[in-house]
Amino acid sequence: MDSNHGYSYPHNNPYPYPHHPPPPPSYGYPPSDPYYPPQPYPYGPYPPYGAYRYPPPPSAYTAPTPHSTTHSGSVDYSQQNPSAPYPTSHSGPLDYSHLQPLSPHPATNSGPVGFDRIHSGPLTHSSPYAEYPPASHVSNSILQNNGSFHYYPYVQTQSSQYPSPDSISQAPSRDNSFSDHHRQDSSSSLGIGPPSSNPDKVYAAVTGTSSAYPPLDDLVSNMHLNDKNNHPAAPASPSAPPVPDSPQSYQGSSLGFGPPREFYGFPNDSFSSNWEENYPNRVDSSGHYPGSPYAHSSSFNGSKHGQEMEIVPVSGAKGSLRVLLLHGNLDICVYDAKNLPNMDMFHKTLGDMFNRYSGIISSKIEGQAVTKITSDPYVSISVADAVIGRTFVISNCENPVWMQNFYVPVAHHAAEVHFVVKDNDVVGSQLIGVVAIPVEQIYSGDRIEGVYPILNNNGKQCKPGAALRISIQYIPMERLSVYRHGVGAGPDYHGVPGTYFPLRKGGTVTLYQDAHVPDGRLPNVQLDDGMPYMHGKCWQDIFDAIRQARRLVYITGWSVWHKVTLVRDGGQHSGVTLGDLLRSKSQEGVRVLLLVWDDPTSRSVLGYKTDGIMATHDEETRRFFKHSSVQVLLCPRIAGKKHSWVKQREVGTIYTHHQKTVIVDADAGNNRRKIIAFVGGLDLCDGRYDTPDHPIFRTLQTVHKDDYHNPTFTGSVANCPREPWHDLHSRIDGPAAYDVLTNFEERWMKAAKPKGLKKLKTSYDDALLRIDRIPDIIGVFETPSVSEDDPEAWHVQIFRSIDSNSVKDFPKDPKDATKKNLVCGKNVLIDMSIHTAYVKAIRAAQHFIYIENQYFIGSSYNWSSYKDLGANNLIPMEIALKIADKIRAHERFAAYIVVPMWPEGVPTGAATQRILFWQHKTMQMMYETIYKALVEVGLEEAFSPQDYLNFFCLGNRESLDGFNSSGMPSPSSSHTPQALCRKSRRFMIYVHSKGMIVDDEYVILGSANINQRSMEGTRDTEIAMGAYQPQHTWARKQSNPLGQIHGYRMSLWAEHTGVIEDCYTKPESLECVRRIRAMGEMNWKQFASEEISEMTGHLLKYPIEVDRKGKVRPIPGSETFPDVGGNIIGSFLAIQENLTI
Repeated sequence: MDSNHGYSYPHNNPYPYPHHPPPPPSYGYPPSDPYYPPQPYPYGPYPPYGAYRYPPPPSAYTAPTPHSTTHSGSVDYSQQNPSAPYPTSHSGPLDYSHLQPLSPHPATNSGPVGFDRIHSGPLTHSSPYAEYPPASHVSNSILQNNGSFHYYPYVQTQSSQYPSPDSISQAPSRDNSFSDHHRQDSSSSLGIGPPSSNPDKVYAAVTGTSSAYPPLDDLVSNMHLNDKNNHPAAPASPSAPPVPDSPQSYQGSSLGFGPPREFYGFPNDSFSSNWEENYPNRVDSSGHYPGSPYAHSSSFNGSKHGQEMEIVPVSGAKGSLRVLLLHGNLDICVYDAKNLPNMDMFHKTLGDMFNRYSGIISSKIEGQAVTKITSDPYVSISVADAVIGRTFVISNCENPVWMQNFYVPVAHHAAEVHFVVKDNDVVGSQLIGVVAIPVEQIYSGDRIEGVYPILNNNGKQCKPGAALRISIQYIPMERLSVYRHGVGAGPDYHGVPGTYFPLRKGGTVTLYQDAHVPDGRLPNVQLDDGMPYMHGKCWQDIFDAIRQARRLVYITGWSVWHKVTLVRDGGQHSGVTLGDLLRSKSQEGVRVLLLVWDDPTSRSVLGYKTDGIMATHDEETRRFFKHSSVQVLLCPRIAGKKHSWVKQREVGTIYTHHQKTVIVDADAGNNRRKIIAFVGGLDLCDGRYDTPDHPIFRTLQTVHKDDYHNPTFTGSVANCPREPWHDLHSRIDGPAAYDVLTNFEERWMKAAKPKGLKKLKTSYDDALLRIDRIPDIIGVFETPSVSEDDPEAWHVQIFRSIDSNSVKDFPKDPKDATKKNLVCGKNVLIDMSIHTAYVKAIRAAQHFIYIENQYFIGSSYNWSSYKDLGANNLIPMEIALKIADKIRAHERFAAYIVVPMWPEGVPTGAATQRILFWQHKTMQMMYETIYKALVEVGLEEAFSPQDYLNFFCLGNRESLDGFNSSGMPSPSSSHTPQALCRKSRRFMIYVHSKGMIVDDEYVILGSANINQRSMEGTRDTEIAMGAYQPQHTWARKQSNPLGQIHGYRMSLWAEHTGVIEDCYTKPESLECVRRIRAMGEMNWKQFASEEISEMTGHLLKYPIEVDRKGKVRPIPGSETFPDVGGNIIGSFLAIQENLTI
């Protein structure tokens, strides 16, 4: 059926895919312009404080001719650019619309030329960026991919052509040679104990609990397969001899396609769970690469690492390479390759043997018969061993033409950029060879382009004439004007570019903190023109929206519990359960659909019931609605059929569907209906209802009598504190709500697709309403639009982390993925726009960043150790570099990050301790980066790293009052966590938020945590919204915006600190930073004290000590969490990384 139900995607999208704006600006660089002109207090109240297309190929290469480009995303229409020889393909977020004007001259180099070091790459250019000093010290950095692949449509093509095979002499090998390729198993089990697949809580291993699947260690212990990149570490390519100025055509076969070639599969997924072991000591103390020993590569679908590592050892044959910081974007084009070796002789031999008996030559391409078996090449691009881009696979071709562009954000220290050419196999992949470009050669910003010999693992050309044609340009942050002025103030701002959903203008947004805010609980906040900030009541509004729906109620959730009561304030509807409400609406004829994650550990088969390790109530909720017209679809998190068995087991048991949305129709006036949507971090289940007071004991017999939740304790929980819950949510009214609906429809159609015998049916009812066929429901462009000049207008954009295994109607062919701004992965297409949105917002920040998130782990490529972990999202590194840049510019900037005291679950458990360990490594990396910037400008004595970056958590403590615990048995032992918490009357407030506020002008809210699970796109499925008010931005007001986002942050700070102070209006100021930190320190002392006292503020300084040099340590004498135990900075306990990052 029509996936869009009769309306154009998505809902008459004003920027349909593919989008064809005019070409981006040209690439010449003009002279650069600078990016930036150069006390203790007592407990109680605080004291006053003074597309890509495949053209018919030419018969032979001649001088390149102009080309056309296709692309999607917001672009600058003002400039034209030169062209490249073919239409190019690209995908991903495109920031090219805001490139600074460049000089008119094209790339200086047209081909590889020799230089002192045996290395591929054009000549070094003199750098116009005198402000870039060489890195004085760079820590050992085995970098990995952040995974945000972006493709860019423009390539400045030179007249360089391939030399003949004979004209490219065999390149000399480096000093070190490396052993041959080994296929090696690197699979790991799914962790210790039961597989914890909940991104919201990771339990420690529980002995005696059986897994839903057989132990993988037993099943794969003798397997020696490779699903991806089995290749030895290869040295970087040496330079080819200079290419003559006169054009040369290919010798041998032409570059043309010849007979039609078959394109199959997808480019390998940089985010799929594969890795290749790194070797140690890549960088010496001076920041240079020494000679490096070979380390075997190993890769297997389902192995421990979340991102693939490219290991290409280098040798200091003629001198070592400098490691430099790449912070900006890489604009890369992989054109084509020539004379690749046939890596499939083994397969051909088997086929010939089989042919003697069956008369069929078998192909490794899904069993199809072909006349020739040869290599299936693709190119993997890596920076310091981390994959940042990958071409699609071309089957059976020794002269492949990709013409594929990548526009990739980078924030890495690196010495080289590697282009690793591989042969894709059914059982893995084999190394064909490597081309290596020194970072020094691209650091000037000039476009480097040429034809390079492809070297094998011995440092020699893999086959006479084998060459790869590429171009690469580094665009530093100083040249990217899109990040200079925060959120755009005018109509030309198109939001985060290159995403699946466009920026939608003219809506309204309501921001929520916690499930409920009682009237008068929080102080008034004044906005522009004296308008008061209105505190929303999230669950009350959701209840009312469902109750008033007339056509549809669609709900997605990690957990949905039919027994939860949304309204508990004693009003008319207080006590009505969600199940009764939904069943009642379905009886009225409203289409009620629930799309809930299917926990693989919960089952209900032939009367045998298990609740599941995660206690999501999925089977219980399904049974409740079984005989009603409410349709519940339990949706397992599954990998694609082409993934290995190990990968499928891993995805099914570890990862989840984590989106939390409620979509309903609402009154639009004039007897018409419109779509509104709720998006955020709150599931409609037990344990989530809370208020800004966050009681721990006082509501146990009232509001939370039938809703007790505290997974910290094992065993009896009688008379124990509940776990308070802090969360963020939003309501979207306007065009963007229709994008949330599209997400639901795409997911529902994928999950409801007939399977097994149901496929025999000629048709099936997918239960979705076709809203274009319902006359009274208005379309996306008919929605009442709020004028951009209205102070209450909002512009909203929807982002996701999701892949083609979880949604219907993603393109089946990778060359079509670019039309929808999707990233290509191996056997999967990925929407990872949430990560893109975070990076864009952080880079654009000018004053401060405020984050509340359940997890904060990332940028492991820049850690002091465990660099190959795979937690490669850029968010922590981007924040640290933002602060460092501001320090160098002598400007104020502050980042406030609120996380839970410990991840939900038992704090002494292995998984929880591992998460805390990774969190500590992330904090340490950020503080060290800030300290180095202070030293660089000589401010290390005047300021400390905590004058710019601080981490907090939340906690509460209640004094003894009228709470009656009589009749409730106490825990038998006085030394259990239960007894200690009951005695001390304290407990953490669990921070489940997933939001960020930038400069009081931009907000991101959703279901995504800041870790690899949520940002990668191939793990947990997520959704988020990014929004701003065009009348309330720094660019428009030239002062601190005082719109709804400002009111939201002030309201959150009032909840956390118990007061509002004048300094809160300038969060970036040193006064505010030190004041908030002092409050947090005093609150922590009150929380940790032996004396029991009522807490009026809940914000606690995270219990670590950060010295002036940025070293992060436990507080002396307070190395473990009060009452419940567990090391505050975590510990390295053996458990699968995919579970904890």
